Amino acid sequence: MGKKKDKASHILNTSATLLGICFIVLTSIHLNDIKETTIVDQLIAVSIVMFMISSILSFLSMRNTKKSSEKMEKTADIIFLTGLFSLLIITMLITLNIIK
Repeated sequence: MGKKKDKASHILNTSATLLGICFIVLTSIHLNDIKETTIVDQLIAVSIVMFMISSILSFLSMRNTKKSSEKMEKTADIIFLTGLFSLLIITMLITLNIIK
């Protein structure tokens, strides 16, 4: 039981941190009036939604003691990993100057 709770708490902490970073990036793009970054805006919005869902599911997984908590934790893990891949794509697009 302890390992399950530790994994869910790690997902919660990390996804909440990445959620905040995504909000900072989105805000900085809007504050700098960068008009050409609509694709980046959309990808960041997708990442925000993924990290939010991952945070909620991992929190519910820690609170729930039933067998469904394992399912919520696995779903949170998959959504978290998908959010990380979306951040990888965003980083590659910005770094390689594909989006100017």
